[in-house]
Amino acid sequence: MIRFDNRDVGLSTWLDELGDVDLTGLLHGDFSTVRYHLSDMVADAAGLLAALGISHAHLVGASMGGGIAQQLAIDSPELVDSLASIMSSTSDRSVGKSTLDDPTALVPSSGDDRETAIAADVRLHRLIGGPGIEADDEELVRRATAAYDRAYHPAGTLRHIAANATAADRTDALRGLKLPTVVIHGDSDPLVDVSGGRATAAAVPGAELLVIPGMGHSLPGSAWNRIADAIAANAAKA
Repeated sequence: MIRFDNRDVGLSTWLDELGDVDLTGLLHGDFSTVRYHLSDMVADAAGLLAALGISHAHLVGASMGGGIAQQLAIDSPELVDSLASIMSSTSDRSVGKSTLDDPTALVPSSGDDRETAIAADVRLHRLIGGPGIEADDEELVRRATAAYDRAYHPAGTLRHIAANATAADRTDALRGLKLPTVVIHGDSDPLVDVSGGRATAAAVPGAELLVIPGMGHSLPGSAWNRIADAIAANAAKA
């Protein structure tokens, strides 16, 4: 199994030289500060497979990663054996909408110190995790601390948000996919409404839809077995 950090976050190359995103402008339809696009991140994933000498693979992507995996399957079907799209959408703006009162409040701040940033991350994941899954605050703190200490880079997160926000609707292209596909979504996802997952599954011919009760925009331990089993069963169809 290969997991990797997307560009601009984690231990991948940070692209601060491209400049910051004007979030207010972005929300009002001004895309002049979008620094790269989802298509660039799709090309990164394809390039990684090529660099590793991998001619084809089973793709699993969550949230924005689901969109990247969908688009890679569309652009380069010869690279993809199966697709698992988790808590994602089709980039059709009429589905998968956030139900949060103020989604911008979730955007990390580059000015936060370590303690403040970790506390904010815990609040975020408690909020989006879903009401049907009990939050383990100790685990949330552990994950938030590990993420901060590994690589805290909110400017890159903002550039990701901009890339995802300007992605083209994939619905029509998804209808042309001919590969095993499973779509997994929580029915209580406040960040990407379950309608996004339903639309994805409806678009891909033969796709299986797994809706997990009580799960929000998270991968809680109580759902790991169901998620892993669904991905494995889908991959076995290839």
